[in-house]
Amino acid sequence: MDELNQVKERINRLKEQINHHNYRYHVLDSPEISDTEYDQLVRELKQLEEKYPQFLTPDSPTQRVGAAPVEAFGVVEHPYPLLSLGNAFSGEELANWYTRTARMLGEEHFDLVGEHKIDGLAVALTYVDGRLVTGATRGDGFRGENITQNLRTIRSVPLSVSRDAPSRFEARGEVFLPVAGFQRLNQERAQEGQPTFANPRNAAAGSVRQLDPRITARRPLDIYIYMLGYAEGRAIPDTHWERLEYLKSLGFKVNPKNALLKSIEEVADYYQRWVNNRESLPYEADGIVVKVNSVSRQDVLGSVGHEPRWAIAYKFPAVEGTTQLKEIAISVGRTGTMNPYAILEPVRVGGVTLKQAALHNEDDIRRKDIREGDWVTVRRAGEVIPEVVGPIVSKRTGQEKVYSLVDKLPKNKEGHPACPVCGAEVVRPEGEAMYYCTSTACPAQVQHGIELFVSRGAMDIRGIGESLSATLLAGSLIHDAADLYSIKEKRDELLQLDKMGEKSVDNLLAAIETSKDRPLVRVILALGIRHVGGEMAQVLADEFTDLDDLKNASRERLMEVEGIGPKIADSIIKFFAQPENLKIIEKLRKAGVWPRRTPTEAAGLPLAGMEFVITGRLDSFSREVAQEQVKALGGTAKDNVTRNTSYLVVGEDPGGSKLNRARTLGTRQITEEEFLALLEEKRR
Repeated sequence: MDELNQVKERINRLKEQINHHNYRYHVLDSPEISDTEYDQLVRELKQLEEKYPQFLTPDSPTQRVGAAPVEAFGVVEHPYPLLSLGNAFSGEELANWYTRTARMLGEEHFDLVGEHKIDGLAVALTYVDGRLVTGATRGDGFRGENITQNLRTIRSVPLSVSRDAPSRFEARGEVFLPVAGFQRLNQERAQEGQPTFANPRNAAAGSVRQLDPRITARRPLDIYIYMLGYAEGRAIPDTHWERLEYLKSLGFKVNPKNALLKSIEEVADYYQRWVNNRESLPYEADGIVVKVNSVSRQDVLGSVGHEPRWAIAYKFPAVEGTTQLKEIAISVGRTGTMNPYAILEPVRVGGVTLKQAALHNEDDIRRKDIREGDWVTVRRAGEVIPEVVGPIVSKRTGQEKVYSLVDKLPKNKEGHPACPVCGAEVVRPEGEAMYYCTSTACPAQVQHGIELFVSRGAMDIRGIGESLSATLLAGSLIHDAADLYSIKEKRDELLQLDKMGEKSVDNLLAAIETSKDRPLVRVILALGIRHVGGEMAQVLADEFTDLDDLKNASRERLMEVEGIGPKIADSIIKFFAQPENLKIIEKLRKAGVWPRRTPTEAAGLPLAGMEFVITGRLDSFSREVAQEQVKALGGTAKDNVTRNTSYLVVGEDPGGSKLNRARTLGTRQITEEEFLALLEEKRR
C-alpha cells in the first residue's frame, strides 16, 4: 500500500509539473525548462500510467493537447481535433512503432511520408468558397484561439485560393520564425531592454498571439502546410502525399524537404540525413514526423488518447547541454554596444564543442539571475549563436558572483567606465538597455561596420570576411568601408598579404567594382544606421530618391513615413550629423556608388507613375491578384500608405491604420467597384 501511495503521489506531482510547464510554454510563451526535460517528464508520467492504469484520469496532461485557449482572442471550435504526436527517441522505438502499425494493418509493407518537425506554432486555416475565413491555434486540440487577423499578415498564408478548391476545407500548418529572423528579433529586443525569446518557437508563438496584428506584421513569419484537415464539396486524393501536392497546387506553401518513403529503412536514412545536416536548415527543427501515406489506412489505425496511431515524431538528439559559466566577458558591437558573453567550461552540444555563448545584455542577465560561476543550461539550434538559457540554481555553492557590467569595464582618467578596445568613455543612454562606446572611430566598431557593409544582404562583396577586414584595417590599407573603392590603387600592397595571390586580388577587386551597381536599399542597409535593418532600409529606399534626399530629410518628414517613429527618425538624423559618416558618404559619391530610386514606371502603360495600396477584403479577386493587375498596367502596388500613394482601395473590413493614414495625408480613397472601373478604363 505504501508503494502505491508513493506512485500516486509521484503521478500527481508529475501532473502538476507538466501542467505548469504547459501553461508557461503554450500560454505565456515563456518556458522554464528545455524540450528534452519536458519530454522526460511526460515520458515518465505515461510509463507510470501504463503500469498503474488505476491512476489514469481524464484530466491527465497525457490525455490532452497543449493548453486552453486565451479567451481574449475569441475561441474557435475545431470540427476535427488537432491531435499531438507520440515521440520516438531511438531507432528501436521507431521500429517498435512500425511493427505495431504493420500488425494492426495486417501488412508488412506500406508507404510512409517523412517531414521535418518544425518548432513553431500549429494552426488551422479554414477556407469557405476559396477565401480564408478563420485561422486558429491548436489550443487544447478541440478549441483554439481565433488569430485570423494576425495570420492574414503572414505573406505565405493565401488569403484566397483556386476556384478548384473544395467549397469548405481546412489546411493545417506550422507557423515559424526563420532562424535569421529570430536572431535579429532577439538582438533588437535586447537592445531595447525587452525580454528575449527563449527559442524560435516561442518567438513565433509570441508574434502570432498578439492582440495587435501590426506587431505580427512586422515580424518575418513563415508557414509550411503539413496536412489537409478536412474537405467538403469535392473529391480529394486518398494519400497524404497526393494531398500535399494538391494543397501545393492550390497555392499553399509545402516544405520541399518532405519525402515519400517506401520502407522503414528509407525513414532511417531520411532521419540520419537531416541529423547530419540540421545546421543547414533555415528554421529550427527538433526531429522528423513519420506518417502512414494512405489516408484510408490512417482511418483504420485511428488514435489512442490524443495521439494518432498513424504518425510519430522521431526526435533529433538534444542540442542543449549543461556546463559551468567561468566568466562573463565583454565585446564591442558594430554600433558601439557593450555586449556581454559567457566564457564556458567547454561542453559538447549537438556534435560541436561550445566555449562561448551569448547573454544579450545586463538587464537580461539580471532577469535570468545568471551569475559568474553558475552551472547553466546552454542551447545551440540551427545557425543561431549558442546562448545561455538560464542558471541551474540547485547547483549553487554560494561562491557565484552577481554580474555588473560597469565593474568589468576599465576606467578612464576621470574614473568613468571606458571602452575596452579604444578607451573612450562608455555611457548608457536614458531608457536604453545597452551601454555604448562614445567614439565612432573605435576600431571594433569600424571593423564590424565593414563586415556589415560587405555582407550578402548589403553590398555583397565576396572575399572580404572578418579576417581580411581586420588585416586591411591593421595595415592601414583602409580606414572605413568606403575606402574599399579606392583600394585598387594599392594592388601591390594587397599582393603582399598572406594568402592573396594574383587571382585572389583580381577576384576581390572585381567583386568591389561589381558592387557599385547595388540598388539604393542595399546601400542604405550597408551604412549601418542604428535601428535600420533590411525592412526599414526598403521603406527608406521606397520613400527617398538617393542618399542626399535621405540625409537632408527633416525629423518631421521622416516621421511622416509609415513605420518610422521617433526612435528611428532620431537615429537617422544623428547618423547624418556625424562628420565621420558624411566623409564616408562623400567617398561613396566620388567612387560612383550613388544609386537613385527609379520609379517603377513602364513607359506607355496607362498606370505608369501611380501607386496603389489595398486594405480590406476584395470580392472580385485576392489582394495578390489585384496587385498583379496594377503592375501589369504599369502601376506600383505597396503595403503601406505614404505621401506617394495615389489611391487607397478600400474593401470589406478595412484596416483602421491605413484609413487613418490616408485621411491624414489626404490620399484619395476608392471602393472596389471604382477600382475595377479604373482598371477597365485603363485597359481600353
